[in-house]
Amino acid sequence: MQRFKTLMTALSLGLIIVATTPIAFAAQPLLTPKELQIRLIDPNVRVIDIRDAKAYAVGHIPGAINAPYGQWRGPASNPGELPTLPKLTTLVQSLGLSPATHAVVVSSGADATDFGASARVYWTLKVLGLKELSVLNGGVKAWSNAQLPQNNQAVKIAASNYQPQLDASLIASTDEVAQHVKAKDALLIDARPAAFFNGETRAPAARVAGTLPAAVNLQHDKWFVPGSAIFVGTDQAKQIAASSPIHSAKETVSFCNTGHWAATNWFALSEVLGQPKVKLYPGSMAAWSQDPNGLPIANQPSRTAQLMMDAKLWIAKTFN
Repeated sequence: MQRFKTLMTALSLGLIIVATTPIAFAAQPLLTPKELQIRLIDPNVRVIDIRDAKAYAVGHIPGAINAPYGQWRGPASNPGELPTLPKLTTLVQSLGLSPATHAVVVSSGADATDFGASARVYWTLKVLGLKELSVLNGGVKAWSNAQLPQNNQAVKIAASNYQPQLDASLIASTDEVAQHVKAKDALLIDARPAAFFNGETRAPAARVAGTLPAAVNLQHDKWFVPGSAIFVGTDQAKQIAASSPIHSAKETVSFCNTGHWAATNWFALSEVLGQPKVKLYPGSMAAWSQDPNGLPIANQPSRTAQLMMDAKLWIAKTFN
């Protein structure tokens, strides 16, 4: 009888421990609002809201900390370039991040382009050596549509002492891409809309319109439920990849204008589909076209077309 009582006491204590201990989950690249809500009881989960401060102040996921997207971007001459390691170190430490943290990146959920911000921050965190990472699929919009709670309470986080090191295996530099172009030994994927790929327009940060030689065009918005920022399921993502002009290669490099749309293609191929050796070219066409060595560009428009394009961009910048 005494042994039975001892056993029952042990079982009861075990149930109490299970009931009061946060549930441990392996991080997955995409979380639904319900999946995130369950994980909020875990003190190691850190929700990073990358919307602007005004939107965050109106209402946010309980416990979320604000780190606007601009903090993760480079200089005005090319926002796609990675900020310096000291700047990124200060940022992740201020968010209390460490290898033990499960960081969940949350954007507004406005559209497919907005998702690129989440993917870019996710990529940056992974470059900094963090592994437990997720994106809230559909952002704050999906959270609101699920009628889950928000508040406007200020959140204070104890800073960490994490000292990140850049993981170069995820980053494609201009020199490296130039070598790939010359050797024709990598799959170069342009994430931009067709008008950019075909050289019919360019981003303000790019000096010349066009694309990388031998690149294929896989527009970033192909991965979403039409008209939304909801990333499709894995099976549908496999179908999208199979029907796209991509193929197996020793290495894959995703690029766009300034490494924003390209982050979505990187996320899809590397994180959702699990393809190896997928890199993001953060500087993308802005860095490529600004290079003083005059690197080759495919689909480059005529001089006349280029001048007309420059005039339109100047007018839009000056009068809008």
